[in-house]
Amino acid sequence: MTAVLVLNADLGPLHRVTLRHAIRMLLREVAVVHEAEPDRLIGVYPLPRVVRLVSFVVTRWRFGAGPAWSRAGVHARDGRRCGYCGREATTIDHILPRSRGGRNTWKNTVAACSACNQRKGDRTPAEAGMVLRVKPSVPTWAALAQR
Repeated sequence: MTAVLVLNADLGPLHRVTLRHAIRMLLREVAVVHEAEPDRLIGVYPLPRVVRLVSFVVTRWRFGAGPAWSRAGVHARDGRRCGYCGREATTIDHILPRSRGGRNTWKNTVAACSACNQRKGDRTPAEAGMVLRVKPSVPTWAALAQR
């Protein structure tokens, strides 16, 4: 199923939804088709690529401290690549281990492959002799939405 971009009434991007969700929005008349696939219909509606909300939605929360930390968010931020070797990441590694007071925060976690995560173990990267190839940062809503 293809994703459909949802724009606010002021044409600012909000998020992506499934095609099914977009059609429901059109049926409830909370959105209108802004951009569509040429010559393709779903019932009476053109197949939407982009829908625009009819009324403005306040999004102050999007410009606050950023999205909450999540494992999926760390993988998305790091492009599913290991922060130590660059291979495909399958786990999350805490730079300062949780056993030493490290927390689940954007700046203390990085995506890692299981081999590097096992090798690092319960140590900091410096103690394990491993170089962190990326600098963990707090992503913006827009950066996470692109991935």
